[in-house]
Formats: sequence, C-alpha cells, structure tokens
Amino acid sequence: MAERDPLRYFRIEAKELVDQISAGVLDLDQQPEADVVARLLRFAHTLKGAARVVKQQEIADRAHEFEEVLVPHRDEATPALAADQMRELLRLNDEICGYVDSLSAPAPAPEPAAPAEPAVPAEPGMPVRTVPLNAPENQAEVDEAREDAELARGAAAAADRPERAATADLDELLDAISEASARIAPLRDGGRTLGRLHRKVETLGERMRVGRTTVSDASARTSVRRLAGELGALGRRLTDAVDQVERELDEVRGRAEGLRLVPAGSIFTALRRAVRDAADAEGKRVRFQATGADVRMGPNLLNLISGAFLHVVRNAVVHGIEPEDQRLAAGKPAEGTVGVHVERRGRYAEFRCTDDGRGFDLAALRRTAEERGLIGPGANPGPQGLIDLVLHGGISTAPGVTEVAGRGIGMDVARDVALQLGGEVSIANRPGQGATVRLVVPLTLLSMNGLIVETGGTTATMPLDAVRRCVRLGADEVAAATATARLAHEREVLPFLPLAQALRVAPAEEEPRSGVAVVLAADRDTVAIGVDRLAGISTLVARPLPDLAPAAPVIGSVSIDLDGNPRLVLDAHGLVAEARQESATARGDASASAKPRMPILVVDDSLTTRMLERSILESAGYEVDLAASGEEGLERARSREYGLYLSDIDMPGIDGFTFVARAKADPQLAHVPAILVSSRASAEDKRRGTEAGAAAYVIKGEFNQEELLAHIRRLIL
Repeated sequence: MAERDPLRYFRIEAKELVDQISAGVLDLDQQPEADVVARLLRFAHTLKGAARVVKQQEIADRAHEFEEVLVPHRDEATPALAADQMRELLRLNDEICGYVDSLSAPAPAPEPAAPAEPAVPAEPGMPVRTVPLNAPENQAEVDEAREDAELARGAAAAADRPERAATADLDELLDAISEASARIAPLRDGGRTLGRLHRKVETLGERMRVGRTTVSDASARTSVRRLAGELGALGRRLTDAVDQVERELDEVRGRAEGLRLVPAGSIFTALRRAVRDAADAEGKRVRFQATGADVRMGPNLLNLISGAFLHVVRNAVVHGIEPEDQRLAAGKPAEGTVGVHVERRGRYAEFRCTDDGRGFDLAALRRTAEERGLIGPGANPGPQGLIDLVLHGGISTAPGVTEVAGRGIGMDVARDVALQLGGEVSIANRPGQGATVRLVVPLTLLSMNGLIVETGGTTATMPLDAVRRCVRLGADEVAAATATARLAHEREVLPFLPLAQALRVAPAEEEPRSGVAVVLAADRDTVAIGVDRLAGISTLVARPLPDLAPAAPVIGSVSIDLDGNPRLVLDAHGLVAEARQESATARGDASASAKPRMPILVVDDSLTTRMLERSILESAGYEVDLAASGEEGLERARSREYGLYLSDIDMPGIDGFTFVARAKADPQLAHVPAILVSSRASAEDKRRGTEAGAAAYVIKGEFNQEELLAHIRRLIL
C-alpha cells in the first residue's frame, strides 16, 4: 500500500500562514501596532514548528529569522522598525512564499530504496524521522522541534483526520446541504402517511362498492369527510415541505456555482505589495487603500485585471505621488495615497485606481508625443487628448528606465486587457490633485445574493446589496402609491414604481390587495418598488442576457433556477431611473410624452457613460442608438433621422465641439438639437459649446438625470 503524503496537511497550513504573514507585514508597514507584531510572531512560530515536523528546514530557518527581526519590538506600544528591518521582513516573506509554492511541484521519481536505518519513534500520527547512524542530534534542537510541533500540531495531524476545507465557502455549502437534507424527513413521513390513508380509502371504497359495509350512509359520509380532511392537511404539509426543500436546494446550487468565482479582494495583497515596493524604490511614503473586496467574479478575468493593475498602481506611485517635500509645500499630507476600488454596476465590473498625487504632467506628455511624432508641432489635441495618448503605449514621462517605470508599457497593458475582455479603459486627470484610471469589463458570471420577489405571476430577483428595507402595504396604500407614483415612508416621499409596470407584465385582474414595497438605493438615490410578495433570499450566479434577447431596461441579467428555467435578475440602477421617471410623469412633468418620440443618438467614447445614458433614456421611453466616436456619430446621424444628439466632448478623433459644429453645418442635420455632456465645467468650455451650436450643456460632476431629461423633453420633437 502506497505511503501517505507527509506534506498533505502542511501544504494547506503553510499556504494559509503565508497569506496571513504577507498581509500582516504590509499592515505593519502602514500602521505599526503591537498587536500586528504579536500576530506575526504567532504565525511565524506556528509555521516554523510545522515546517520542522515535516522536515522543511529551509522554511523553518527563514521563519526563525523572521521571528528574530520582530522579537525586539514585541513589547513596544508602537513598534518602530527601521527601513532595513522592513525590507528584511519582506525578503524573508518572499523566500518563504517561494519555498511553499515549490512544494506543489511534482516530486521527482523515487530513488532506489536505501538500506534501512534506525528510526526515532514518532508520536502517533507524526511522520517517522529516520536518523543516520553517524549523525548524533543536539538534544536542545530536538526539544525545540517537539515544542514547536506541539504548537503546530494542526499542520501534522493524524493521517486519518479529514482534510480541512480551504475556504469558508465550503463550510457554508456543507451547512446548506445539511439543512436541505433535514427538510427531506417530513417528506418521508408524509409519504408513509399518504400510503396509509390511501389504503383506508381503497378499503372503504371497496366495501361500499360491493355493499358489504353495515355502516349507515351518515357514518360512511363522516368517514369520507374525515379522510378528505386528513388528505388535505397532508397535502398542505407536503407542499410546504417541498417548497422549503426547493428553496434550500436553490441556495445550495447558488453557493456551489459561486465556488467557481473568487472575490476581488484576492488580488489586493499583490497590489498592496506592488505599491509598497515601488514606494520603497522611489523613497516615498505611500498608503494603500482598497474597497470592493467581496465582489466575486471568474478567476481568469481577475487574473488578467490583476496583471494590468500591477502596472497601473506602480505608475500611480512613480508618476503620480510627489516626493514628501513637494507634498508638504503643496499643503498635502506627507504620505501619499493610492486606492484600488472595485464596484459592480449591473453586469459590469468597474476597477478604479486613484491617487492623490500631482496628476499627469501634460507638458511632458506633449514633449514626448511630439518627439515620437504622435502629434505635430503646434497641434492642440487638448488635455484629454494628450492623456488618451498614454493608452496607446510607449509614452512615458519618466527621466529614465528603472525597475518600476520608464518603459511606457504600463497603460498599454491595461488597454490590451480591456480589449481582450471586451471592456474599456479611461483616464481622468485632476491637475495637482491626482488621477483616476478606470477599467470597466463585462462580467460573464457574477455571484450575488438576491431577494426573490413575485409580481403579476412573474418571479424575479433583486440585488440584495441594493435593498435597504421592505415595507408591508395594505390594499389602500398600494392603490394610493400606484396612482400617485409616490410613497411616504419615514418622513420621506419616495418615487414608487410597481414592478409589474416596469416589467410590462399585466397585473392580475382582481380587487386591489396588499403588497410589499422594496426600498432600493442606487446612484445615490432611493426609490420604492412595489411587488406582490417576497419569496426569500438566495445566493445565485447571474449570467448576461443573450445579445438578441429583448428586455426591459430594468433587467440586468438572468439566473437559472432548479428546473433549468431562466429567472430575471433586475438592475437596481435601471429600477431607480425608471421609478424617478414615472414619478415625474405622474406629477405632470412629461406633457410631451403623448407626442411621437424621435430616437436619440448618444455619442461617447466611454462604455460606462454610454450604458448609463442609454439606461436612463430607455427607462424614460426613448429609443437610443450609440456611437463610440464623433466620426461614427456623424455617420449614424446621416443614415437615420434623430430627434436629438447627446454627445461627450473629450473623445479620440474629433471632439464633441467639432461633432456639434459639423452637424450644424450640414443642412440635413442642422435642425437636430444637441446636448453636450462633459466633465469640463469652465465658463470657457460652456461658451465654446454654445458657439458650436449646442442647445444645452450638462456637467458630469453635477450630473442629475432629472435635469438631463428636462432638457430633452424641452428640445426633442
């Protein structure tokens, strides 16, 4: 019989400890605290003991060196590690990681067996340690190894002990399976009861058929009624049990599918380390911040984004964060900040890297672009045009090539990843205040918790993270909220939208009845959505809608239920936009709604902005076409009659000013009004928009969809 793998449990234990040590070292670097030192000492000591038990001496030695660096600071209220000590901790951490990773490599073919040697008797469940006859051991080392082994006994447990689950997700899945199994018992009992009642009915029926019964008709009727009552009660119990089992199995299914996905926070430690290393190389003090760790997505997608963002965060440190003296002179904290933020927006995931540095050096970008022949001398592509050149690769403002910057490929990698994933990358510059690099990608699979609701015979799921509360409404309250499109709740009047109306589902033809208002929040706005009933909470994996599947704007994706049927997953942003529009209509703000509506052309190079504007406009009842550049916008404008153009300003190729000016100069297009939507907020830009022929100017930083829709209703034919 083959020997058990002696490293089986150590691999699991060591991987967890290494992850904890890696995160702890970075915690200590940013915020030195006594409890962080104590925690790191515990992790290192446990790893050392476990490594010695399974004779991984290289790991044990480096864990011991790691302890030696920390021990002098163990009793300090605020540990003060020198820079060289932090570098030593990082070096040892990297070496330990390398050794632990190498344990997963296939073992070489076994050598021919050597002559047997005497063995030191092992404790039960411990690997046998062979000792050469000519190699006496130091008793102190043996004692220390045994002491450490006792502290790390979880890593070298008996071979018969079950392997520990790698993640908490597996524990949750097992709990859900146990819960579902427990629900099966009433079904078994019900089946036995049903069989007994069935036999009674057959016996009674047979006696009545052949006239062998001596009981009176009244007694027979009583027996039949009793049986009917028992069968009815049993049927209800079985129905309730089946419903509960289905809900539990649906939960199990969602959790099982979710195990294929990983949280975005799994890449944060690597990004945090990249920021730390770049700051150390540049002699800067930089703090790393991150949000959105719980957003789950496919590992392949996350790996690609992680590789791109390693370049992005390094660039933020090297090019963005100023040296300490310059920050202090500018009135900024001496320590810079680089943040990575992950957010789910419908079926898209948005990754943002922000910093509070100097922003892009536009003068240096211009010089580099002219030297490389990307722009001609005297050309004026504008600030955003210069920044967009960075995405084309090969442009760097670093004075020379270093280990962390200077080759001009960082943003090129981000652009290639965006193209590979069908997403989009953009840069927003704030001179003197920092910059934001935004990467938006579609999610093919998305794990989420959902609130299952029913309305008009349709079952749908709302994203649970957007639900603020649920309010039970009486029949009169439902009727009043539906008629006015508003709901008074907790000293606030919220826009109210029946979900059946949003889904274009015909409500049941019956008297008004009670219902539930689900209070949703999205885009810093709150509305109430009316449903017939709540059907529970479920973990699910949402999938994108097929490209050719028509859907209301409030539908974001679809999930699959236990029977293999699709279940709608609603988009919180679309629901909020539609509820706001319906509320405005009910107040009489949409007098033009009865007129025929011409389609609207949205021209914007940002995928996120195009999708958001389309959602808002379609929710308001407009037909929308999209163009990703000014050139494409003009081509579409000449191929179809539109009621209005909605255009960004900063785009590759011709900008929004030029797009509007050329449309106004074309006799076939001059009658169509145009609205410019831009992050530019200066009076000069607004003046240029008016001169180009724009009928309205909306600032993205002050974006209000009600204001936008008011402009459109005023202008569109």
